[in-house]
Amino acid sequence: MMQDTSRLSSELISVASTLFPDVDLIKLEIRLEEVLVNYQIHRKTEIESEQDLPEKVELFLSAKRLEGYSDKTLKDYAIELRLFHAFVDKPTVNITTIDIRNYLSSNKNIKTSTVGKKLFVIRSLFNWLVQEELLLRNPSKKIKAPKLPKRISKGLSTEDLEMVREACGSLRERAIVEVLYSTGCRLSELADMVRDDVDMQSMSASVIGKGDKERIVYLSYKAFYHLKKYLDSREDDCPSLFVTERKPYRGMVGATIQREIRQIEQRTSLSKKFTPHTLRHTLATNMLNNGADITEVQIILGHESIGTTQVYAQVSEERKKEAHRKYHVQ
Repeated sequence: MMQDTSRLSSELISVASTLFPDVDLIKLEIRLEEVLVNYQIHRKTEIESEQDLPEKVELFLSAKRLEGYSDKTLKDYAIELRLFHAFVDKPTVNITTIDIRNYLSSNKNIKTSTVGKKLFVIRSLFNWLVQEELLLRNPSKKIKAPKLPKRISKGLSTEDLEMVREACGSLRERAIVEVLYSTGCRLSELADMVRDDVDMQSMSASVIGKGDKERIVYLSYKAFYHLKKYLDSREDDCPSLFVTERKPYRGMVGATIQREIRQIEQRTSLSKKFTPHTLRHTLATNMLNNGADITEVQIILGHESIGTTQVYAQVSEERKKEAHRKYHVQ
């Protein structure tokens, strides 16, 4: 214990001499001895030091849970930070910008967008640690997010959408397609919906989106018809909006709905990939092409930033062509 106290005193004097070259080291050493004699000091072992990052991650995740982050987001953060800790394997205070860069570049096969997501999670952790005064500096601050290739997001054409509808092999498949297209819901939002979320009178539904924010989405007549037809065919008492085919009936999770969409895709001859998000793209694109204001589309999709919705505005080639024909002065 005395040895640890002496070592701490030596380390503090070494730091002080670097930061304050004019300090009287003898007086400082005497004063430190007077202060430290009142404390029991235990130097952390290497294992204890390396384990401080998981402790800080748990504090970080608890804070984000209180801020309303979804269980899925917290799970994704936990997995990413666990991988980061396994790679770095050193005390948090000793993690450098180079450590983070090495981690992000360690897997040559991942997409640029995935690298960006990894950096976002790591940066969120260190920003929080600095804000909470658990760390003095943010080693990820100097790292720029990778530039993503600007690709125009494309939804389904009218012909492709009809092809998808024709490929549906059950009432459930058709209802899923129509509800996704009509509401613009994310996959997770659809999976979390229960029957009581749907208001049959107003043909609307309440969904919980990112950040635990609730919004109202709307069913078209076609979506309402096919959803009601599916619900009327069911004989179970499961509260979920979409359920598994066999007993015991359970609500369909995101992966099950994705598998259903993949089966529909396999029955078509679409030239582009078909996913639940494709239908969200399709709704946004069609609304913008038909004259909807971008802020209206932002609200319907539940985007926090209009910049996210702007991606879909780039798709509206038909609308731009029509505007040019209508307003261009010859």
